[in-house]
Amino acid sequence: QVQLVESGGGSVQAGGSLRLSCAASGYTSNIFSSYCMTWFRQAPGEERERVATITSDGTTRYADSVQGRFTISRDNAKNALYLQMNSLKPEDTGMYFCAQGRHRTYCSASWIAYWGQGTQVSVSS
Repeated sequence: QVQLVESGGGSVQAGGSLRLSCAASGYTSNIFSSYCMTWFRQAPGEERERVATITSDGTTRYADSVQGRFTISRDNAKNALYLQMNSLKPEDTGMYFCAQGRHRTYCSASWIAYWGQGTQVSVSS
């Protein structure tokens, strides 16, 4: 059974930085690299938002709200996904989830096969 475990969340002041990590395990073969990986976030009372995606060939996409501040990356040798978050704002507060897709390049929520439990990010003004 594939498991995704996020870490790196915490509380920071506006303007600060955090680096989230997602460790993937449970694969029977080296297939982590074959799938799109995504970071989602959800603030209390709000809908889940797709923050950043990285396809199997390394193509990245970002939500407009984080473009230029966040960077998604992956280390396929370590089955790991990262999200470097700089210039954090209070509106970045929320639970951040790592998700593995079922396709190389389709990264929307409807294509997600596995979800992590999430890591909390809190940004104070």
